[in-house]
Amino acid sequence: MITEFFESPFRILQLRSGQDGELLDVFAQQLRQSGFAKITARRHLRAAEHLLYWAKRKGVSPATFDEGTLEEFALHLHRCRCKNFGQTQQRDLQKGARWFLESLRRVGLLPRPTQEAVEEPQVLLLFRDWMRRHRGTCDATLSNYCRPVRLLLRTLGDDPSKFEAQSLRQFVQETCQRSGCATGKLCTTALRAFLRFLIADSKCAAGLDACIPSLAHWRLSSLPRYLQPEEVERVIASCSATSAAGIRDRAILLLIARVGLRAGDILRLCINDLDWKEATIRVVGKGRRQTLLPMTQEVGNAIVGYLKNARRPIGNDTLFIRSRAPFGPFASHCAISVIVAQAMRRAGVRCPSRGAAHVLRHSVASSMLRQGASLQEIAGVLRHRSVATTEIYAKVDVVALREIAQPWPRVISC
Repeated sequence: MITEFFESPFRILQLRSGQDGELLDVFAQQLRQSGFAKITARRHLRAAEHLLYWAKRKGVSPATFDEGTLEEFALHLHRCRCKNFGQTQQRDLQKGARWFLESLRRVGLLPRPTQEAVEEPQVLLLFRDWMRRHRGTCDATLSNYCRPVRLLLRTLGDDPSKFEAQSLRQFVQETCQRSGCATGKLCTTALRAFLRFLIADSKCAAGLDACIPSLAHWRLSSLPRYLQPEEVERVIASCSATSAAGIRDRAILLLIARVGLRAGDILRLCINDLDWKEATIRVVGKGRRQTLLPMTQEVGNAIVGYLKNARRPIGNDTLFIRSRAPFGPFASHCAISVIVAQAMRRAGVRCPSRGAAHVLRHSVASSMLRQGASLQEIAGVLRHRSVATTEIYAKVDVVALREIAQPWPRVISC
């Protein structure tokens, strides 16, 4: 695959010669599959060649490459005097070397790093596995849950049989005092889930989860943040109809603004989740619950346009992928919110709160309510488990609120 990026027979022979030539050929194939431009791929191959040359002089085998090797290579670059390797930006060399390492891991020539898993307490690893199997919790949520649990184990020890209600309550109080409201709620939720796992596995006393205090929270105390219908249309219209990124972004915005998908739902959407014959979209939401949602003509046309004109063919079934190399799935749901936020800025629409994708989802519910939809219907579209979650939208139905509003009592002055 090196021939895809170099034309000089001498340069190709130079790269392929020696025992490391096969590794560079594998790396070149990975760069081609990821969609890198020729000039970028050449820089990455040059960085890999530099890394192999340095490792050979140090007596380091490529089979032992790891994160420590990259750190040593980065230190070497500060005083590099390697023959035939001119001055190149260190950031480009480090990036290319890291891509080389990841490519070798991807094809199985290097093992995946396991240091982080070894350092985790065994009970925490069992908790992760239990939450995946019995609660359907995704990895992103587990990562958030494990932070306070890890702190708990460092504070009270990793022997759950010694946990006591007083020490648990004191830990929660001290943690919440030095953090914000959202972090405090995450802490209490994570610890209750962890203690329920321990109780189910007979590792601690039954009922110990009840000692975790609840943070003060006034339900329905705030108003949902949303955009007006004309603002939503401006945001959707701000996407370019000619660029690949614009065609993709418009399809994403329509899925949020018309179907009410979450950013995480869009991240997990696959091509096989689209049933064109029945005009439905299979969505795997929170707790891995699957739901069939209708695909409108507008949404369907946008997705077809994206698949035909904007999506690059990759060895992956994920529907929405990056528009720049390396072409592949988005790293997290935050990328979807960034796409929505950028569209709002292009349209000159101010986002009323954090989480642009969620604001657009709120706008779907508010629009349905203004058109006469019931809370049960809105809960079905938004896939809320309980109508109580949807009740907050009743506060934005000004017309209905006027009908039940009581006149202000007259007070006769003395």
